[in-house]
Amino acid sequence: MLSVLIPTYNYDISALIAELHQQLIKTKKAFEILVLEDGSTKDINDNSTLSHTTIIVNKNNNGRVKARQLLAEKAQYDWLLFLDADVAPKNETFIAQYLKAIDSNNDAVFGGFTYHDTKPEDSYLLRWTYGKTKEEIPANIRNKKKYKVIISANFLIKKTVFLTINSEIPTSKGYGFDNYFGTFLKLKAISVLHIDNEVYHLGIEKSDTYLRKKEQAALTLLKLYNKNNSISSDNDLLNLFMTLKRWKLAGIFSSIHQWLKVAMKNNLLGKKPSIKILQLYRISFMCNSYKPKE
Repeated sequence: MLSVLIPTYNYDISALIAELHQQLIKTKKAFEILVLEDGSTKDINDNSTLSHTTIIVNKNNNGRVKARQLLAEKAQYDWLLFLDADVAPKNETFIAQYLKAIDSNNDAVFGGFTYHDTKPEDSYLLRWTYGKTKEEIPANIRNKKKYKVIISANFLIKKTVFLTINSEIPTSKGYGFDNYFGTFLKLKAISVLHIDNEVYHLGIEKSDTYLRKKEQAALTLLKLYNKNNSISSDNDLLNLFMTLKRWKLAGIFSSIHQWLKVAMKNNLLGKKPSIKILQLYRISFMCNSYKPKE
């Protein structure tokens, strides 16, 4: 009935698998857990003794898009529950709530993301602050714009639908492909439901690492824009970029990035990172990076 699919790279997910397995056993439903060690350089997951659990090992790291494709193709059940390695279910009813959602007549169900309230060390504050501000959103708000807050670290989807959507996403390594995923869910009119069935995000990156990932995400959006510059998306950053291009203002924001880059980074990597400054950094970086024939 349910295939739980987890790609991982050098991250110990033993506790995550044990918790999921316990919840799955309680449901008395057919299930499997498939883990893909995507080129990990150390052996850190030993769950081979758990029933219905398979560890697949890739010799090379192929990135999340290819890893998920492989897991989906190997899954034996019609419903796929994708989880990132660095998460933990918030509730003991995590699996039961997803099984209940299967009966909702939707093709994809997103459970949501949450963060512990205790602030991390200063060097991790940007990721935590962004997560608390932009990702920790209740389902009733997410359902108002179903394709806007698409976090693929925790979602349930029909196998046939996933394979169709994932085939549209570039297989190159990178960051920000959730934007692609949400856009193509909308373009193909996939029925989406958001529920309050969160996972805690545990693997918070250092601020400088996360800022580089936000730059990569902006470049990913540019690839999406160049593929179809009139594409319909609920992504705020992409829509703002398209508006600036339409009104011939992108050059001004490109200059802003060149003038204020250092000052903005000093704030974002400091003790009190501003999400407003992060948004300005992202759109100005995007405008500064834009090449019509990228």
